[in-house]
Amino acid sequence: MANHSEQNDPIDSTDSTDPIDSVNSLDSIDETLVTLRTPAELADALPYLLGFRPEESVVLIALHGERGRFGGRVRLGIPGREEDWPPIAEQLAQCLVGGCERRGGRPDGIVAFLCAEPVGAESGQQVMERLRPLAQVLRTACGSLDVPVFEVVCISAGHFWTYCCPNKQCCPPEGVPLPRPGTSVLAAATAYAGVQVGVTPREMRARLTPWESAAVTDQEAALDAAGLAIVHRILKEDGHSEVAADTLDLARRIMARMTAAPPVSDRLEADLQDDDLLAHDEAAALILGLQDRTTRDQAAEWMEGDAAPPALRLWRALARRCVGAYGEHAAAPLSLAGWVAWSLGDTTEGQEALDMALCADPGYTFAQLLRHACAGGLDPEPIRRCLRRERTDRGATAVQPELPFPAEPVDPAAEPLDVAPRRRRPARPKGGTGSRAADRPSTGPQNRRRTIRRAARNDT
Repeated sequence: MANHSEQNDPIDSTDSTDPIDSVNSLDSIDETLVTLRTPAELADALPYLLGFRPEESVVLIALHGERGRFGGRVRLGIPGREEDWPPIAEQLAQCLVGGCERRGGRPDGIVAFLCAEPVGAESGQQVMERLRPLAQVLRTACGSLDVPVFEVVCISAGHFWTYCCPNKQCCPPEGVPLPRPGTSVLAAATAYAGVQVGVTPREMRARLTPWESAAVTDQEAALDAAGLAIVHRILKEDGHSEVAADTLDLARRIMARMTAAPPVSDRLEADLQDDDLLAHDEAAALILGLQDRTTRDQAAEWMEGDAAPPALRLWRALARRCVGAYGEHAAAPLSLAGWVAWSLGDTTEGQEALDMALCADPGYTFAQLLRHACAGGLDPEPIRRCLRRERTDRGATAVQPELPFPAEPVDPAAEPLDVAPRRRRPARPKGGTGSRAADRPSTGPQNRRRTIRRAARNDT
């Protein structure tokens, strides 16, 4: 796209293939033709094409046909080390082209986006220059597969730049301000179709990040107490089955409690409400109970229908309670959150949650398998069928709750909850792992907590 005049190189926004590594394609407006003619319109279109606003990301989007119809897309966080850029560019190009070929159409071209915000005193223009080598290796990697890159757009600090246009009149060195959100033709088309741009990956992670508030001490104490109790119970005859049954029953009761709560539209307020509905000892019992593989797999059966939304809320809330030295325990609720989100069609949250699960425990097989399938653009239905079959073979259809749940006492006087104070949770610092047990010194209490986790698991 060397010529960026408004009369040349139009690109149609209709989507011919499913997303490979992202969520929320514009399937609902596939019958509406929206033509994008300039880099400004491309930059404005990115959140609508992905379903969320990417941060610190490399995005490749396939183009098909003479008019450049949008197809598959892949996204990955920008690697911190420049020496990693060439192999990552090759993997992204192969993933996109290979995925499109599996879906029946090799792309005729690619549009690439580099999204990054300035660090410290860095300017947007400096970000663009810093990422210029990455833009080049992306073009080289795609070209080696005989698929040309028509445009590479850098988005930073509210401006955009193109690496492919030498015309300083339309693409000045200082960049071009991004259009005001929601004012483009594509924004209007998506709004008309009822498609909404979701939260950013940072906001998704914030909903799953362990607390960093005064309530951490109380929650960690509850986890310590629950850990000692669960080990004692598991060592008894039939202890595993009793703990599993109690864990699933408690989870159903908390899900019923969340379902009965008044609906809240604001995401942060909704999470705070769910936190208030979950006592410290209840969260501790569930977190430790879900370390058992069989219990976790049965909980994964709440992945569709009326049971899925409250289950996702519960798994998010439990992930936020894996505080202090219990960071590794978050792998179970994070994996469940990722699985349910993916099953409900939100591939982006699914991938973020599964990525966080593997950060908490890199060897967690359940998360590894789900992440591979989710990132590969596979349909979750085969996994759902497998879980349904497991439930049927087990002869325990009652494990799948049918909403509305049975009534549960909610009188605060009769059933007081030890709730955490309301707080604003900061997002996880980029690259930080402050809540992970693996990042802490090997102390006596930590070793004891890991022993508790191993005792609670049924696959060690």
